[in-house]
Amino acid sequence: MPAGSSSKREHQYEHIQDSAEGRGASERRAKEMAARTVNKERARSGETKSASSGSTKGKSPSQRGERSGGSRSGGSGRTREQLYEEAKKKGIEGRSTMNKDQLARALGH
Repeated sequence: MPAGSSSKREHQYEHIQDSAEGRGASERRAKEMAARTVNKERARSGETKSASSGSTKGKSPSQRGERSGGSRSGGSGRTREQLYEEAKKKGIEGRSTMNKDQLARALGH
């Protein structure tokens, strides 16, 4: 964390790092994700002396309704199990070996 960061940002950093590690990210990657996220939030809220225009434009992840790290997988927010059951009802072949993204594509989501 940069010097002079608030305790709120320290807590945010720790939360993001722990969450990323819990999802299987390496410690190094988790720290990078946390630092980038916190730095972007600091720039958007005017806590930094200088910030790029890309850091201050657009909606923040919290405004977009995303969790830390965001979910990039398909399926319209449905779980793999829900997609699997739908694929089973539709008789899609090979569904048992498909991951969530593959199931979503096969179902046309």
